[in-house]
Amino acid sequence: MFYDAFARGDVDGLRGCYHPDVSFGDPVFTELQGRERVVGMWRMLLGRASEFEVSARDIDAGDHSGSAHWTVRYTFPPTGRRVRNEVDAQFRFEDGLIVRHRDVFDFRRWSTMAFGVPSGMVIGSMGVLRRRVRDRARGQLEEYLRGNSPISG
Repeated sequence: MFYDAFARGDVDGLRGCYHPDVSFGDPVFTELQGRERVVGMWRMLLGRASEFEVSARDIDAGDHSGSAHWTVRYTFPPTGRRVRNEVDAQFRFEDGLIVRHRDVFDFRRWSTMAFGVPSGMVIGSMGVLRRRVRDRARGQLEEYLRGNSPISG
């Protein structure tokens, strides 16, 4: 259900999968707390991406935990470069909803696709530059959330 909504770009569908107290983390958005912030992040990313495609496989979900492998293809807005990111996801469920969502991907590989060679390779391998990418993404999310309610009308 989550990846079906994701593939459709259905942010309200994603929202319905998340627990109010969800926490999310990945190599760029290292830790987000609460459904409105997590859904706001997806709304921002989906709204900015072009030529966006998501596919998922190896989906395994039990009563309390789950996992999946998903692939996303999109054009990275700041550079116009095509990105194909392979992501491993881990989930924890509470009350039938996702309460913990952790995505893992190769940051260096992603940054090389997003920023090109050699810039992306340098960004992906240097901690201080990784932090700059994270800080910028966090700042963009904060600005987006101030100006846009993550709850649809």
